[in-house]
Amino acid sequence: MQHRWVLRPVPSADSVQSIQQALNDLPAALARALVLRGIDSLDRAKAFFRPSLSSLHDPFLMADMEEASERIQRAVEAGHRIVVYGDYDVDGTTATALLVASLRELGGDVDFFVPDRYEHGYGLSAAGLDRAAELGADLVIAVDCGVTAVKEAAYARDLGMDLIVCDHHTTKRALPDAIAVLDPKRPDCSYPFKELCGCGVAFKLLQAVLARSGDAPDRAHAYLDLVALATAGDIVPVQGENRALLRFGLDRLQDDPRPGIRALASAADQDLSSCTARDIVFAIGPRINAAGRLSSAEKAVELLLAVDPQRAAELATELEALNRRRRDLDRETRDDAMTRAERQITARMRHAIVLHRDDWHLGVIGIVASRLVERFYRPTILLGTTNGVAKGSARSIAGINIYEALVKCEDLLLEYGGHDFAAGMSLEIKDVPAFQERFDAAVGEVVTPELLQPSIAVDARLDLGELDDRFWAVLKQFGPFGPSNGRPVFQSNRLELARRPRTVGRDDKHLKFTVRRNGSAPIDVIGFGLGDRLDVLETSWQKGSAIDVLHSIDENTWNGRTSLQLKARDVRASRAGND
Repeated sequence: MQHRWVLRPVPSADSVQSIQQALNDLPAALARALVLRGIDSLDRAKAFFRPSLSSLHDPFLMADMEEASERIQRAVEAGHRIVVYGDYDVDGTTATALLVASLRELGGDVDFFVPDRYEHGYGLSAAGLDRAAELGADLVIAVDCGVTAVKEAAYARDLGMDLIVCDHHTTKRALPDAIAVLDPKRPDCSYPFKELCGCGVAFKLLQAVLARSGDAPDRAHAYLDLVALATAGDIVPVQGENRALLRFGLDRLQDDPRPGIRALASAADQDLSSCTARDIVFAIGPRINAAGRLSSAEKAVELLLAVDPQRAAELATELEALNRRRRDLDRETRDDAMTRAERQITARMRHAIVLHRDDWHLGVIGIVASRLVERFYRPTILLGTTNGVAKGSARSIAGINIYEALVKCEDLLLEYGGHDFAAGMSLEIKDVPAFQERFDAAVGEVVTPELLQPSIAVDARLDLGELDDRFWAVLKQFGPFGPSNGRPVFQSNRLELARRPRTVGRDDKHLKFTVRRNGSAPIDVIGFGLGDRLDVLETSWQKGSAIDVLHSIDENTWNGRTSLQLKARDVRASRAGND
């Protein structure tokens, strides 16, 4: 698929020069990348490069935090049964584990419940609240769900249970009638940072409970490893408070992981001592999610709570087996969905893809929807069937808010919720055809031809001659990386191929080559998933012509030797006038 290369605009050239000078003649490419991240002064640069937990916001700035922390303190002191009601993804399970472990440590009588996606569906449900009542709940704390559960909140009250909602999803017009609704996205919430994950909101709640109890809020830092798993795994913006939480959470994962996480990493053959946000997204997170996708997410919570290494190893082995099965289902569903999507697009050039098949497993359709977005670059919804109802997962592309598109279809939906780029929904099977048409029309109202052509945002142009030890030392401090703070993408023009390019990996999927510029030392390049661009490089090799490369920069260790390596995002023949 051809991409547009788009150089991100900066507010002014003066701002780049200013930060460049403030940081001792920092290379211009790095200065530009900083300004694009809002780092345009020495003070902001210090905060960016040296994030501190002392800079975290006061949890009591969040609406209803006083009420929530007071009710929890009273429950702990009076011995009231607390049930933490979680969600089945990595954000929900980590948030559940955080509150269960910490409130038990404070002396609380705490149990937990995580719904089954087939039996209970997403979020708070009457059946799930019935289960909480069976567990003897006086107080239910809903984490990573509940902010749209108006009817369910009323049902909890009818059952005689108090409810605290601890969520981060987009709110609807009416909030649930609960003891407290914690959600920084509430229109009336003055909390300064709006992009916490669900586990992040649970962490702020713990800080408030500790403060109200007279304990040091710093005691909450023992749970930053869980917050890091959720922050990376839920794909929230890695900026502001999230960046500090992720940075110090990764430190805890690397230095002192809890037994369950250590066992899970061992089963996945992952080295936690060098754990990154990417490792969480692609290795650790999927194994936690596999429990809720194919079995019970409570197994993931049990693993995160485990203190006995032997029990942790048993649960980690079980999650590893579930993840292998999940990958098989993923592959089968992906192949079927790709074929169906091709037919749908061929029959009518739709703005969006909406597919339904009764036997698609609800545990993998979200993953497969993401694969279809990568392949066809359209907002995509995949629906399976459970208990006679179509349930699905939605994924979107840059520039199209999928939640807002669902709002325009809400009269056809039984329930829905989510973010700009991802959402879930359920509807009657008879309404699926109408939903396909309505959702496609909703996307069509905002889509443009430019939005349907994927682009790669470029931070700066880079002469490879600038790539020295200082450049790399500063660039490493840009991390941890993630949404809103991705690895800077550089455009290096008029590069010479130093060796003949080749494809590597299964099905020749990846591209490997070596480049240099104006006699500089050669540097290796790996292009994951770019094997189909070999013809571009072969032509340049045979003609002796130059190429342009979009890339990030990373380290590669091979046979005990570590060196810098470019990770290509795209390649093309150099264009006239490119320097």
